[in-house]
Amino acid sequence: MKWTDDERIMISALEHYAYCPRQCALIHVEQSYEENLYTLRGNRDHERVDTVTHEAHDGIRVERSLPLYSDRLGLVGRADVVEFHGDTPYPIEYKHGTKRYHRPARIRSWTV
Repeated sequence: MKWTDDERIMISALEHYAYCPRQCALIHVEQSYEENLYTLRGNRDHERVDTVTHEAHDGIRVERSLPLYSDRLGLVGRADVVEFHGDTPYPIEYKHGTKRYHRPARIRSWTV
């Protein structure tokens, strides 16, 4: 299927929708987003992975801020970090704070 830019869905929207459909609409449809202490901390911690870099060490290739897309599903996004051990990719998601095991966090981990 051929998707237009307006039809493509951000991978991050899947987690937002699972957590709260209203939050998802505010962020991804209305483009309404307010910073708070927690989002500011998360943004600060994310600065390193939001910069596109490529490196290799001990036979592992590391790509930061790697673009992701699925033409079949109409999804677009960006992985924080992907480590390539040979031909096998291992995506790594960076989050600030304690690890969460609720459904939305598992969806984000599964999609990336």
